Amino acid sequence: MPISPNQGSTGGGFAATLTGTGLTGATAVRFGGKTATITASSPTSVSVVAPSGAGVVDTTVTTPGGTSGPVPFYYVPPPVVLDVSPSSGPLAGGGTVTVTGRELSTATSVVFGATAVTPTVLSDSELTAVAPAHAEGEVSLVVLAQGGTATAPGAFGFVDTPTATGFSPLTGLPAGGTLVDITGTRLATTTGVTFGGVPAAFAVLSDTRVAAVAPSHALGAVTVELTTTGGSATAPGTFLYLL
Repeated sequence: MPISPNQGSTGGGFAATLTGTGLTGATAVRFGGKTATITASSPTSVSVVAPSGAGVVDTTVTTPGGTSGPVPFYYVPPPVVLDVSPSSGPLAGGGTVTVTGRELSTATSVVFGATAVTPTVLSDSELTAVAPAHAEGEVSLVVLAQGGTATAPGAFGFVDTPTATGFSPLTGLPAGGTLVDITGTRLATTTGVTFGGVPAAFAVLSDTRVAAVAPSHALGAVTVELTTTGGSATAPGTFLYLL
């Protein structure tokens, strides 16, 4: 006599259905030592609201004709979300978000605001999800699993494409080391700065300023590009490496 689902939250309160034969007039369904609430029954099935519990318990159905053999049911602890990385993504969606925590192996959905996506479960402590498209702003991120739901400790942000409006100074030595102040908009989530394609060390000062240390490079003019979780932007003009 199978039960579906065969696992659920330790807090109970979820629907489950047992199927078999001879179930007419079911009077009790027990999960271990606790009685479930019967919501519907027929000769071949009994639907219930499961009680709370823990671990693995025997599930039985009692009818006027007797009690069925036990069927195992697995209580699953609720999930816990500890971290979400990155914590923001582009308005168009498509970015892969990694969620770490506990009890994630039975996750069925990750909900960004009101939009649910199907995750890829990597382990009991990690899963990934592809962020959907969404208007600019912050939303909650919630993981739904067999054991219940868990909300990420911080909001997930949908970020518009950045702009880079300028930088100073305009020149530096081929050996690198020049501190360059880059200005623009929506720079708070900057994840990388390059000079002619060469990554540079950087620090985000505000949503409109990023400081970068020009890397070493051959003589000549190069473009300065910033990448944020919302996209990329190339600053106007060029940075000139000269002696």
